Amino acid sequence: MAKQLRIGMIGYGFMGRTHSNAYRRVTNFFDLEYHPVLQAVCARNAEQVQAFADRWGYASIETDWRKLVERKDIDAIDICTPNNLHKEMALAAAANGKMILCEKPLSMNTAEGEEMVAAIEKAGVANTVWYNYRRVPAVTLAKQIIDSGKLGRIFHYRANFLQDWTISSDLPQGGAALWRLDAAAAGSGVTGDLLAHCIDTAIWLNGSIANVSAMTETFIKERTHTLTGKVEKVGIDDACAFLCRFQNGSLGLFESTRYARGHKALYTLEINGENASIRWDLHDLHRLQWFDHRDEGIVRGWRSIHVTDSDHPYMKAWWVPGLQIGYEHTFVHQVADFLQCLAEGKPCSPTFREALETQKVCDAVLSSAASHQWKNV
Repeated sequence: MAKQLRIGMIGYGFMGRTHSNAYRRVTNFFDLEYHPVLQAVCARNAEQVQAFADRWGYASIETDWRKLVERKDIDAIDICTPNNLHKEMALAAAANGKMILCEKPLSMNTAEGEEMVAAIEKAGVANTVWYNYRRVPAVTLAKQIIDSGKLGRIFHYRANFLQDWTISSDLPQGGAALWRLDAAAAGSGVTGDLLAHCIDTAIWLNGSIANVSAMTETFIKERTHTLTGKVEKVGIDDACAFLCRFQNGSLGLFESTRYARGHKALYTLEINGENASIRWDLHDLHRLQWFDHRDEGIVRGWRSIHVTDSDHPYMKAWWVPGLQIGYEHTFVHQVADFLQCLAEGKPCSPTFREALETQKVCDAVLSSAASHQWKNV
C-alpha cells in the first residue's frame, strides 16, 4: 500500500497552481512508493484560499502559516511565497520536523541562505528547491550527453532569459500581483527571478562558477507602490548581463531583461565543446539542438533531436514517441524525483545547499554590478 506524504502549501498564486497540478498528476504517470495528499493550503484571505482549496482538492485551509507548520497532520511544507518570507517559513518548518519544498530563489541573500541550510541540515529534513528547468527532458538529456564526455573540453556557456512585461512606466510595484518589482519582497529583479534559473542550470550542466563581472540597469527609476499609493524608488534590476569564468576554465555569458519587446519567456542556452555543441530554447522545449564535428563532412551540421522517445529522460512515463509535453510537466517530474528520493533515502537535487551556490553567484553578480569590479563567488 502506498505511503502518504501530506502536503501543506503556503501561497496560491502562479506557483501554487503549478505545484498543485504536479501533486495531483504525479501518481497518474509515475509508479511511486509515496503518494502526495493535498492536506492543507494557507493564505491570508480566507475566502480566496477556500476557493483555491475547492478547485484543487485541498482538504483544509489555514490563514496563519505558523499554524500550518505546527500541524501534526502535515509532513511537508511547500513554500510558494515572495522571497522575503522564505527564510522565516523554512526555519519554522525545520524546527517542526517538516520536509520542505521551497520556491526559487532560496533566499533574499547568501546570509539568509546559509542560515536556512544550517537549520534544515541540523533538523535532518528532506528538502529541495523548485528549479524546474532541470526537469525539462531535453535539458536532462543535455546533462547526460555532457556527463558522457561527448562534447569534450567545454569552452563556452551562454544563456539568456528575456521578457517584456514591465516596460510600461504606468505599471505599479508591490502587492500580491507585482511583488517581483518590489525589492523589499523580491530582493532583486531579473537576477534572482530569471538569471537564477540560468545559473542553476549552468552549474548543474557545467560545474561551479568561479568569478563574475556584471552590469545592471533599472530603466524606470520610480513607480507607484500598490500598497502605499505613493510614488517610490524602484530598487530592483530591470536588466542584468554578466561574464563569468567557470572552475573548469570555460567562459560564460549571461543576459536577462524584462525590457525585450517581443519576448515573453525566451530562455535559451548553448554550450560549445571541443567536439560538439548543444543548444536549447524554452519556446521549443521538447527539442535539443546538437552539432558534432566528428560527423562526416558532407552531412555535418546542426541536427534537431525530438526528445519524445521512451529512452529519453522522463518520457517513458508519458505518451507515445512524437507527442510532446510542456512546461507544467517539469513540476510533475520534480515531485516524482522528490518522492523517489524520499523512498530511497537520497537527497533530491537541487537541495538547499546546492541552491545556496546559485544564491552566492547572484550576490556576486549584484556586488560586481554595484562596484564595477570582478567578484569571486
